[in-house]
Amino acid sequence: MSKRRINKVAIIGSGIMGSGIACHFANIGVDVLLLDITPRELNEKEKAIGLTLNDKIVRNRLVNDALNKALKSTPSPIYHQKFASRITTGNLEDDIAKVADADWIMEVVVERLDIKKQIFENLEKHRTPGTLITSNTSGIPIKFMSDGRSDDFQKHFCGTHFFNPARYLKLFEIIPGPKTSREVLDFLNNYGEQFLGKTSVIAKDTPAFIGNRIGIFSIMSLFHTVQDMGLTIEEVDKLTGPVIGRPKSATFRTVDVVGLDTLVHVSNGIVENCRNDERLELFKLPEFVQTMMVNKWYGSKSGQGFYKKHVSEDGKKEILSLDLITLKYRSAKKAKFTTLELTKPIDKVIDRFKILVNGKDKAGEFYRKTFAALFAYVSQRIPEISDDLYKIDNAMKAGFGWEHGPFQIWDAIGVEKGIAMIEDENLELATWVKDMLASGRNSFYNVKDGATYIYNIQNKTQEKIPGQDAFIILDNIRKSNEVYKNSGVVIEDLGDGILNCEFQSKMNTIGGDVLAGINKAIDLAEQSFEGLVVGNQGPNFSVGANIGMIFMMAVEQEYDELNAAIKYFQDTMMRMRYSSIPTISAPHGLSLGGACELSMHADKVVAAAETYMGLVEFGVGVIPGGGGSKEMALRASDTFRKGDVELNVLQEYFLTIGMAKVSTSAYEAYDLGILQKGKDVIVVNKDRQIAIAKAYAKLMADAGYTKPIKRKDVKVLGKQALGMFLVGTDAMEASNYISEHDQKIANKLAYVMAGGDLSEPSLVTEQYLLDIEREAFLSLCTERKTLERIQHMLKTGKPLRN
Repeated sequence: MSKRRINKVAIIGSGIMGSGIACHFANIGVDVLLLDITPRELNEKEKAIGLTLNDKIVRNRLVNDALNKALKSTPSPIYHQKFASRITTGNLEDDIAKVADADWIMEVVVERLDIKKQIFENLEKHRTPGTLITSNTSGIPIKFMSDGRSDDFQKHFCGTHFFNPARYLKLFEIIPGPKTSREVLDFLNNYGEQFLGKTSVIAKDTPAFIGNRIGIFSIMSLFHTVQDMGLTIEEVDKLTGPVIGRPKSATFRTVDVVGLDTLVHVSNGIVENCRNDERLELFKLPEFVQTMMVNKWYGSKSGQGFYKKHVSEDGKKEILSLDLITLKYRSAKKAKFTTLELTKPIDKVIDRFKILVNGKDKAGEFYRKTFAALFAYVSQRIPEISDDLYKIDNAMKAGFGWEHGPFQIWDAIGVEKGIAMIEDENLELATWVKDMLASGRNSFYNVKDGATYIYNIQNKTQEKIPGQDAFIILDNIRKSNEVYKNSGVVIEDLGDGILNCEFQSKMNTIGGDVLAGINKAIDLAEQSFEGLVVGNQGPNFSVGANIGMIFMMAVEQEYDELNAAIKYFQDTMMRMRYSSIPTISAPHGLSLGGACELSMHADKVVAAAETYMGLVEFGVGVIPGGGGSKEMALRASDTFRKGDVELNVLQEYFLTIGMAKVSTSAYEAYDLGILQKGKDVIVVNKDRQIAIAKAYAKLMADAGYTKPIKRKDVKVLGKQALGMFLVGTDAMEASNYISEHDQKIANKLAYVMAGGDLSEPSLVTEQYLLDIEREAFLSLCTERKTLERIQHMLKTGKPLRN
């Protein structure tokens, strides 16, 4: 059988979901045909310029408007705006024959079976046999959709459920129809993981599938618990947010964003189609939800939901909260619980759950009730919605942004403790859980030889979760493969001669212990290994240097110590570049300031597509001092070409720092000069990132890596560039575009990137630039305004502009 490849997809339906999916296929380089219906009448603008319903611009208006709206939305559905050129739009009357060229046709229209069946009947007239054809449905049974279609159609047909927004939420549910071939399911499962960067989960054809069945249960169960316990929405959002590894939007803010009407639609579908569900009563709407639906308080889309933006007569903005008893909006109330205070010293979310369920206050009671309900419910859903419990965990993590799935949380609390909680609430537990304990196994998960094993309910054995060979899971190898550890890093042996240096500091900040760990990792790699990866699997790669340390030294006027600390940072970055082994940086999420500098000095960057990189030091009143300012001057120099206006090239790199630009994806980091085309690579699936980074390190070592020669040929423009920058910053300060202190920072950066006040363009060494960079950084640390900015950042986490 020839290998199936996806070069072109056809998306039928350009609504929020359809346009979002189209953008994500464009993100990964696929040619996209996006089709929708034609308008039934002209709008006022079209009438005014004399267009008719037969004009192409009118016939494609709906699809083009929808796509343009998506491309302008925040957060953006696309990695880079130029990728939108990979999407061709059209309509279902004029362009449907073009689906014959597609390798995959996906229907993403309104959730009505009759309309979907009509679409499929039309598509079959034009579809090439063997082409994949799927429906992005959130709950309509797949078996009904393909009824009456040809055998070839049914063999290649199934449900493929993306979660919104398609770029950011990783869950990709694949739901087989009655005749879907195994080859199609296996292909989509792998394609979702490898190409789309998703967590692929093959689900059963049951109402709401896996993610929404458990996710909606969790929310609806919570709605009823809130009423019973008399909790406020602020209290619930405090209890169900980051403290338990859930998004900051927690519960009620999430419902506002998604739309209460959407939640109710799915919940009603479960009520109608899951008559044997033992907790069916929880899917029925509480009174406060019924009232909100009558009032059309759907959330963000209607201007108010559980929260409401309010502007007072004096112009003061405020977010009001809904009182669930009176259903009146009021000012927000602070939420505080003793139990939550006890978890503050615990960085790892998974270690908090034991404390939370043992709380003696209302929070502890809330957690016992809600987790008991969740544990009982997921135990009963096997084998109804899935035969494998890890798929339920994967679905909740990837589709709802939970850091840990229900069974992982249950393991953390203790299986027996979870059973006791269920019994205290008089809930029904599936018998297989007690059977597991009776067999001598006291956890759902187990780690052995770096791989994760899961309890197989049918065989009553622990079996290795399939598909792990493409991943390296640092949690699984950290203890067994540890080579070195200090308070800031763990160095692990990834195998094949490659080490990994994993940050373990708070928010992965880079302080003295992390720098010592990086140097130790390079020492070890040079002595006994072949390459080094610097990577971790936390929420973010690193938010940058430890500014608290800088603040304390500056306040105490310990300038010699601060100078030594900054030089140590610079020297460590230079070791990343000039060691005798290949170094790979694997950034993801926030990769700011010092973390960005580290990546820029590695031999190669293997970045996750969702990497937000930037040199943001201006926000705290300094310039990049860990080699970032030097590196931007060097990269500008390397970009100079014959015929270029070199000042203009240098200015672009200067503005990247001066405006504290942060990429909204790894692809945008190419534009900023932070990543380099032809050298650095981007990985869509973050779970594969460490394994791919290791592979590149090994490849570079095997190819015969040689230590680079230190640069002595960096072209700087001296007074010519410095004069231009100083005139520009003076004009900006005079027009009140920047403050006097902003001007001072910009002038210091200008001095470094110009190479000082040299009388003519010259070739200098990297060390020359590092020395004047460090001098400029230290001089700014003596400024009162700088210390105020650093202090503000430490208190609020946000930059202060003077």
